Amino acid sequence: MFSEFKQFIARGNVLDLAIGVIIGAAFGRVVTSLVNDILSPIIGLATGGIDFSSLFVSLNGQHYANLAEARAAKAPTINYGIFINTLIEFLIVAFVIFLLVKQVNRFFPKPAAATKKCPECSTAIPVDAKRCPACTSML
Repeated sequence: MFSEFKQFIARGNVLDLAIGVIIGAAFGRVVTSLVNDILSPIIGLATGGIDFSSLFVSLNGQHYANLAEARAAKAPTINYGIFINTLIEFLIVAFVIFLLVKQVNRFFPKPAAATKKCPECSTAIPVDAKRCPACTSML
């Protein structure tokens, strides 16, 4: 059983997946820092000093000065500001992945269209065609 496990781990795709997970986790921390330490203060400055991470609604009806105070009182809260930060992080990650996939796809050739030439008129036609659409000859 150990040799089967060793064989499974030695496969290239398992190692690639492990490396991808590790790099993804590190990239996630970088994006979190980007949102919390760079973008949120800029957005806060543009919106009059709003700090998204401190936006919350207390569900017990009491007023708390900040989220830390509400957490210390163990009050139930809806932390919509943290959700906004997480949403911004997700959009950044999704955009970077989109750009990465778009660039990687440039390196792979596009699949050749399944066409052939008509023997009568040399028009490119689908391989499965039974009649040429240009000259109507039977194929």
